[in-house]
Amino acid sequence: MKRSATANWKGTGKEGNGTVSTQTGVLKDTQYSFSSRFEDGIGTNPEELIAAAHAGCFSMKLSFIISGAGLTPTSIDTKSIVTFEAGAIPNIHLEVTASVPGLDAAKFAEMAEDAKLNCPISKLLNTEITMDAKLA
Repeated sequence: MKRSATANWKGTGKEGNGTVSTQTGVLKDTQYSFSSRFEDGIGTNPEELIAAAHAGCFSMKLSFIISGAGLTPTSIDTKSIVTFEAGAIPNIHLEVTASVPGLDAAKFAEMAEDAKLNCPISKLLNTEITMDAKLA
């Protein structure tokens, strides 16, 4: 399986702007710019997209791990916070809250750590990944 996305940029890094689109069409000509990346401008940015991908991938991996133990999560809420400074991403922090009937906190912590280390996006990223995980 292969997935794709495209980007188009026009102009200089600071004054220009661009769009990103995904193969599925969920993002179609979505605007991004210097302002949306480094200030509070309207549009998306690469770091926000990485955060979304990481939160989604982690949540799904954790669900697979929990289901593999014979339990069904009622919900898994993950926030991925990507730190972008000095032209690099030094770390990503995951904040996870899950509701899983029949699962104790110690086993949940073990499962969340497994998901953090082994979701495909975590494996892809070359940065420190930290996490706070709790049961609701």
